[in-house]
Amino acid sequence: MSAFDPTEHLPDDLLERIRERAPIHDRENTFPQQDLDELHEAGYLAILVPADRGGAGLGLEQAALLQQRLATASPATALAVNMHLVWTGVAKVFGDRGVPGLEFVQDGAVAGEVFAFGISEGGNDLVLFGSDTDAVPQPDGGYAFTGTKIFTSLAPVWTRLGLHGLDTTSADAPKLVFAFVDRTDAVVTSDDWDTLGMRGTQSRTTRLNGAIAAPEHVVRRIDPGPNPDPIVFGIFSVFEILLASVYTGIARRALDLSVSAAQTRRSKKTGTTYSQDPDIRWRIADMALAYDALPPQIAALARDVDQSADHGARWFTLLSGVKHRAVTMAKHVVDQAMLVSGGGSYFTGNELSRLYRDVLAGMFHPSDPESAHATAASAWLGPLEG
Repeated sequence: MSAFDPTEHLPDDLLERIRERAPIHDRENTFPQQDLDELHEAGYLAILVPADRGGAGLGLEQAALLQQRLATASPATALAVNMHLVWTGVAKVFGDRGVPGLEFVQDGAVAGEVFAFGISEGGNDLVLFGSDTDAVPQPDGGYAFTGTKIFTSLAPVWTRLGLHGLDTTSADAPKLVFAFVDRTDAVVTSDDWDTLGMRGTQSRTTRLNGAIAAPEHVVRRIDPGPNPDPIVFGIFSVFEILLASVYTGIARRALDLSVSAAQTRRSKKTGTTYSQDPDIRWRIADMALAYDALPPQIAALARDVDQSADHGARWFTLLSGVKHRAVTMAKHVVDQAMLVSGGGSYFTGNELSRLYRDVLAGMFHPSDPESAHATAASAWLGPLEG
């Protein structure tokens, strides 16, 4: 098998154009529409769709590498596209395991549809295992969803929103319902995204007022709570791995910028570049040692998802762990990069200043530090008594 060439799906010239636009969207708090248009034209939105359905036929391992690469140019663009790729990734998980129901996502991605991720809800720390959104069954087998979703990336442009809600009225209730709704008057997107970082994602609040999911777009009805259903595993695995990839990409860019700064900044005291300063060398070595651990971990876990490896109950701690480690590593690396690069990095026009703000978003994505540690503790010590 030949080595995977990421430039085939994300060419250098496209990456540089995205990099040039990133500070503009951050400064103006706008969505990177041109980035999305060019990525669609390059077939990037369908990288996880099988070739026989018109996509690139890549695996999650390859997509994770591409997302790391994209994040070095624009973390916000990579994070926004992540949410679309989550659904195409879940569709791949379904297809690889012989589970039907998400073929319309694959076909839609090839046709140019943009899928958004509508799972997060304010104050709902159950995340995938529960929902405050009402899912009301309809006579034709569809569902009407009423509730509020937060952090809906791709808010200005999505064409279908994948979401969940709680059915409390059916004979077998309660059931968590996973489905997709179209963009209609029953879906209201607030213009409320004014944040410290990751501004280009435009992850606005979404209010659902009886938004209808057609019967053919109701994907799963499962019991609330921890559940081995493919929809839970698919979302959790793809979401965590691609998130880890974005933040690992941020770390790589910060490391590269630090190396460049150390090789060009010159000390008045010694007359040599800072690359000869023992303290600066130690910081860059520390950054590199931290960074180098993550790409192989991400690749190994993504490969296991692609190959349907059986980690049993260990899956959830492995997945939440790699996301947690990627975020904490990236924040550490960016912190060190600011020190290596000096006071100029404190100015808002400096790329490191933007990375410093963008990387902070990682702590708010599931699994948060508390959840990741609780999952690991349960895996190694068993559940809490009582």
